[in-house]
Amino acid sequence: MKSIQLPLFIAALGLSSLAQADFIGLTGDVSYWSYDGKIENTKPLSGNNDIDRDNGIQASLAFEHPVPFLPNVKIKYTNIDSTTDNHAGAFSSDKVEFTNTDYILYYEILDNIVSADIGFGLANINSDIKQYDALQYVNYTMSGNLPIAYASIGGKLPFTGLSTKGEMILGRNGDSKLTDVQAELQYNFVQSLLLDVGAKVGYRYMNIDADKDDIKYKLDFKGPYIGLNAHF
Repeated sequence: MKSIQLPLFIAALGLSSLAQADFIGLTGDVSYWSYDGKIENTKPLSGNNDIDRDNGIQASLAFEHPVPFLPNVKIKYTNIDSTTDNHAGAFSSDKVEFTNTDYILYYEILDNIVSADIGFGLANINSDIKQYDALQYVNYTMSGNLPIAYASIGGKLPFTGLSTKGEMILGRNGDSKLTDVQAELQYNFVQSLLLDVGAKVGYRYMNIDADKDDIKYKLDFKGPYIGLNAHF
C-alpha cells in the first residue's frame, strides 16, 4: 500500500504546483501620447507641413498561455487626430485622422529578469487626410494591411518594482513602409500573486511611408507618453 501512496502523493504535489504556477497571463495598458512631427506630401498636392504638439491615445492587450508551439497574442491600437500648418512660404494645411491596429503573434524567448519576445503579424492602417492651400482642396483616404515583424526586450531590477522595455515593429508591403519604435520605464506600485499594476513613462517614434496610385505621403509622429499597465 505504501508503495502506491508515495507515487500518488508525488503526483498530487506536482499537480498542485502546476495549478499555482502563473502559466496564463493577461496584460493591458493605456497611454497618453504627446507627439509632434511632420507630413511630407508629394501627390496629389506637394508640401511639407509640421505637426504641432498634440495628444493621442495608445493601448495594447496581450494574452499569454502555456500551450507549446502556439504563439501568444497581442493587439496594439493607436489613434491620432491632428491639424498641421506650414509656417514657411504660402499657407497650406493638413488635417490628419489616423488609426493603426497591430495584430501580433509572438513567442517568449526569455522570461525572467531579462525578457525577450519575437513575432510577426499584421498592421491595419487607416488614414483620412484633408489637404488644402490657397488654391485647392483635396480629401483622400488611405487604408490597408502591412505584414510586420515584432521584437521586444526588457529587464527587471529585482525587489524594486522597476523595469524597462524596448519594442520595435517593422512592416512593408510593396511601396508602403511602417517603422514603430518605443522605449519605456515602468514602476509597479501594486505587486501580488494575482495582480500587478504599474505606471510608466516612455518615448515613441512612428513613421508611415505610403505610395499608392495617385497618393504619396510620409507621416512622422514622435514624443513622450505616460500610462498605466496591469498584469493579471
